[in-house]
Amino acid sequence: MTGDIAHLGHVEMLTDRFEESLDFFTRVYGLKLSGRADGSAYLRAWDDYEFHTLKLTEAQTTGVGHVAYRATSAEALDRRVAAIEASGFAAHGWHDGDLGHGPAYRFEDPFGHVFEIYWDTRRYAATGNDRPALKNTASRYQQNGCAPRRLDHLNLLAEDVTEFRRFMQTCLGSRVTEMIQLDNGRLGGCWFTVNNKTYDLACTEEHGGGMGRLHHVTYATDQREDILRAADIFLENGVHIETGPHKHAIQGTFFLYVWEPAGNRVELANAGARLILAPDWQPVVWTETERKKGQAWGLKTIESFHTHGTPPVKTSSGTDGAA
Repeated sequence: MTGDIAHLGHVEMLTDRFEESLDFFTRVYGLKLSGRADGSAYLRAWDDYEFHTLKLTEAQTTGVGHVAYRATSAEALDRRVAAIEASGFAAHGWHDGDLGHGPAYRFEDPFGHVFEIYWDTRRYAATGNDRPALKNTASRYQQNGCAPRRLDHLNLLAEDVTEFRRFMQTCLGSRVTEMIQLDNGRLGGCWFTVNNKTYDLACTEEHGGGMGRLHHVTYATDQREDILRAADIFLENGVHIETGPHKHAIQGTFFLYVWEPAGNRVELANAGARLILAPDWQPVVWTETERKKGQAWGLKTIESFHTHGTPPVKTSSGTDGAA
């Protein structure tokens, strides 16, 4: 049933350039390091309440290791597990948990992305110089790098967005808030939410021929000026700025996309406080013609935005969307 999932909890990102990626996320992107264990670093933004929202894992490849959602209760977790096991989608079963949370149930979409749901979590406990003056923030804001406020969403690539929509609705009880309807009858993209945020996960059509690929992970800033400052920070640190800053038509976010050292795409977005409050919300449908107009305003969408994902796909001319 809907309402069993509270929010997107964390994303595991794989990197084959671990130390460079970790330096990027802590020194340049501005996440806080909560801990390290077994080849992974556990990171969070300054107002994320959980121990981590990004798990950066050393690997032979890039992309997404798993996507994690937190349930609204132990009973809700059990209900979701029952729904997943009855769904016909691939179920991996229970594992003992992680440095930041307790037991979790893992399952997989038809395109190779691994998901997990958990309830017991480890809340971040700020101490010393990280303790905030205000009790209603998770930790002190410190201007280190871009310093985003919280995890916002991620975008996954799938060959069949309609089937991915069925997976999200069946296994997570997600709602679709916006979508792209292509002229050939296929869905070009869907934006999903499990709560009143406009979206916490997007899925767009795979154009690079890969499986189980990541398009991007996004953290939210407080205001647009934070993103303009971030562009300068990325420039000063030699980070590849792929596109932006400008504004999406779909979902209306002000954004900036860059590639971290291993090639994973990450975004900073000013998501604002746009909420879906209507209980009978009907998805906003964008046509192919409307989508081809590009962003709301700003620069034209560049080709790599549609083809680059991680891990990269080998092509006759090299790797997809390589800079």
